[in-house]
Amino acid sequence: MDDRVVLNGIVWKFRTGTAWRDVPERYGPWATLHTRFRRWALDGTFERMLRAAQARSDAAGDIDWLVSVNSTVVRAHQHAAGARKGGSKVPDSDGPEAA
Repeated sequence: MDDRVVLNGIVWKFRTGTAWRDVPERYGPWATLHTRFRRWALDGTFERMLRAAQARSDAAGDIDWLVSVNSTVVRAHQHAAGARKGGSKVPDSDGPEAA
């Protein structure tokens, strides 16, 4: 099976979010697509493809490498959902009661 057809099938699967078994037959057997995806992910094929595409686009002047990164991280404890234990009972006030 042609690798371009397999790659198109893999891309179709992830763009649509469908299950492997629901990939159209025009891309070949779903099991082949899944096996090839796993193999390529493990052996670094996708990383090499990305680097090659970036190198071609960079050589053509199609990439603007200006990047802005915001590394702000706010962490909260897993139990810090905002609710008080025991409900939302408001404590009694020492002030005068409303009439």
